[in-house]
Amino acid sequence: MAGLSIKPEGSYVDATFGRGGHSRAILARLASSGRLLGLDRDPEAVAAGRELAAADPRFSIVHAPFSSLASCWRAFAGASRAQGILMDLGVSSPQLDQPERGFGFMRDGPLDMRMDSGNGAPASEWVNTAEERELAHVFWTYGEERHARRIAKRIVQAREQAPLMRTTQLADLIASVIGRREPGKHPATRCFQAIRIHINRELDELREALDQAVEILAPDGRLAVISFHSLEDRIVKRFMREQARGEQLPRNLPVREQPAAGRTLRLVGKAAHASESEVARNPRARSAVLRVAERLP
Repeated sequence: MAGLSIKPEGSYVDATFGRGGHSRAILARLASSGRLLGLDRDPEAVAAGRELAAADPRFSIVHAPFSSLASCWRAFAGASRAQGILMDLGVSSPQLDQPERGFGFMRDGPLDMRMDSGNGAPASEWVNTAEERELAHVFWTYGEERHARRIAKRIVQAREQAPLMRTTQLADLIASVIGRREPGKHPATRCFQAIRIHINRELDELREALDQAVEILAPDGRLAVISFHSLEDRIVKRFMREQARGEQLPRNLPVREQPAAGRTLRLVGKAAHASESEVARNPRARSAVLRVAERLP
């Protein structure tokens, strides 16, 4: 909330509504004329958002991925721009805690993992049809899994006998390949992250949303992004840095100063991490990284 520097009369976007924790915190700081738009592609999150919208006329919710940020904003606010945009990336706690969504493996559930459960194919379809090379590429690229090739080979062998349809079925298979080498971390964690990112196009969605956020931000408006793993944070960090730096000339050109052309953002502070007390209250915050940037005039 401090990073967003909320103006009571302003208009804001919570691009990842979830169950509305951030939205309620923003609304608590807005005056009666302030407005907030929420986005989420999870139908259950949207249902929760509609309850909030019915109780608070300052709030509206749209069932959409945040790659639709610009079009959703224009439908909400016309030609005016937003004073702040918040993105809280990755999977939400309710999604993780519901076995039937298939995001986790501590309790058995269908191998689904779709952010929008009514759209697209479940993870099981991809796991059971993708070529071995594609499986290994996804595990390595999105999960940074060192044993990607061995796991992919074992999946292909296993599915020839019977399809992999359950979360614990896949998690146990991965554990049988690489063992339990990291204390406190299940061996399937990286692969499950990779599958989720792949089938939901999470990193592509993020890149598209960041570009659109700059487009709809008002001068001095703030963009605040919370990431939970290095792939997301690397994209956010690089994007904000490039937008703050502007166009860069080749090093050998005989000019005294770099031009400011193309600069759209100013970095606000350094990356922020959860405090020890916050992690004690909410262990899932231990990997969270918050970065904030401000739109230049």
